Amino acid sequence: MELLMAIVAGILFTAAIYLILSRSLIKVILGTGLLSHGAHLFILTMGGLGGSAPPVLVDDVTDFADPLPQALILTAIVISFGVTAFILVLAYRTYAVHKTDDLNSMKGNDEHD
Repeated sequence: MELLMAIVAGILFTAAIYLILSRSLIKVILGTGLLSHGAHLFILTMGGLGGSAPPVLVDDVTDFADPLPQALILTAIVISFGVTAFILVLAYRTYAVHKTDDLNSMKGNDEHD
């Protein structure tokens, strides 16, 4: 199961890099979202997927799950949601000013300063 999740995380990373390298601002934003989801899946996979042990320590229990990967992923989800919301607001404002989402046409040059 870990191998399958690692492959899916790799596919998410590949799709994210493809979208980030595109010319459209919306595709770049979608790529950053996919990149964060791939990182979440990667952290979860590296923390271990199997096991039916409880994540809480109680008396006379020697086998327990590590809650650290889940805590890291929860924190990363909240941070990526905030960053994505901020980037969407910036993209909306950029589109309102420039009337395009093509990154090549928004590049500045020295002739039009």
